[in-house]
Amino acid sequence: MHSLTAKILAKASGKEKVEVGETVIAKVDKVVIHDVTGPITLEVIEELKYQIREPEKLYVFLDHYSPSPSVPASNIHRKFRSFFSNYPQTKFFDIGEGICHQVMVEGNVLPGEVVVGADSHTTTYGALAAFSTGVGSTEAAYAILTGKLWFKVPEPLYVKLDGELPRYVCGKDVILRILGIIGQEGANYKSLEFLGSGLKSLSMSDRLTIANMSVEGGAKNAVFPLDDTLISYLEGFGQHIELGKLAYLRPPDGVNPDLVIDLSRLDPMVAKPHSPANVSPVGDVEGLRIDAAFIGSCTNGRYEDLLVAAEILKGRRVSRSVRLIITPASKKILNKMLETGIAKIFLDAGAVITPPSCGACFGGHLGVVGDEEVIISSSNRNFVGRMGSPKAKIYLASPATVAASAIEGRITDPRNYLR
Repeated sequence: MHSLTAKILAKASGKEKVEVGETVIAKVDKVVIHDVTGPITLEVIEELKYQIREPEKLYVFLDHYSPSPSVPASNIHRKFRSFFSNYPQTKFFDIGEGICHQVMVEGNVLPGEVVVGADSHTTTYGALAAFSTGVGSTEAAYAILTGKLWFKVPEPLYVKLDGELPRYVCGKDVILRILGIIGQEGANYKSLEFLGSGLKSLSMSDRLTIANMSVEGGAKNAVFPLDDTLISYLEGFGQHIELGKLAYLRPPDGVNPDLVIDLSRLDPMVAKPHSPANVSPVGDVEGLRIDAAFIGSCTNGRYEDLLVAAEILKGRRVSRSVRLIITPASKKILNKMLETGIAKIFLDAGAVITPPSCGACFGGHLGVVGDEEVIISSSNRNFVGRMGSPKAKIYLASPATVAASAIEGRITDPRNYLR
């Protein structure tokens, strides 16, 4: 029995099969860089004086500092625009287009592909039955210039999902529960591989969230199988999947799972400072006063995330003691918010909507948290200083939990708002 990751890497390296621990040289289908880690990649390319041979495989994003909050950031953006104007085939996404990890899953990554990015949360694309992982800036440069990269085939850690998620329990709660069990290093250089009947109850948004945060447990990558949910999702972006060529990505049989999660018994979860693995059920921290709330990021800034938050906020007001910031993960999502009217629900509730970007998730851009403040966030990391002051406290939760907490001014179980 070979894992989906091993099968993808075998195909990409021209082999019939590969074994765990084996080092392979694999063809890379796509490379992603952005305005934080990308400058080093650019320096390496310029220093080597190589031409980018396949610019159509390169995806460049100005998303972390979007719009630019400083002169140094503006200078980086200016350099990117100038350099990549020489490569018009490069997929270039300027400010306001959205977060790289969201835009890439809007029809730009396909099942079976090998995708690397100079960002740890590149693991997100594994929800599309692809092998995707974060690499260093210099490794990204090598992949851009040569079209290939070496990988050590990771050991699989099989997670079986049973049952069905209750209402107002989300994919974020699933991955927080997993991290609470395995810890921050429980999946070091392993591939988190998801299977089981519970997959049927997980939307693509849920799967993307789970794959995104797998790296918080040390995972090299995460991967979901190719199934009807994924096929339907990709068709929505005009991508037709030929099952005959991708049958090897279908859900595996006869796997002995390393971890089993019963989705039907899952509670909303919260990660307490200062680790995504410092997890407990929402009831253990319910009532804790908050100063700010954030719904967005590559983890939970998708339309489905915003929709569940709007459901809870509709006809209600955010607590006077709380500022609620809403940051859609892409321009497509923002447009849909405007078309469906949920943007107005947020504004009527007293929330602030920002342009699509990483926003408050990274360094507190578009929502800095001050000394001693407490924020509940739908983002992926609650490290010291991640969202502003190193004296602030960050709690991670699902968009449903964040929305309910913003109304009450305290961490709140979203199931209190079941209609």
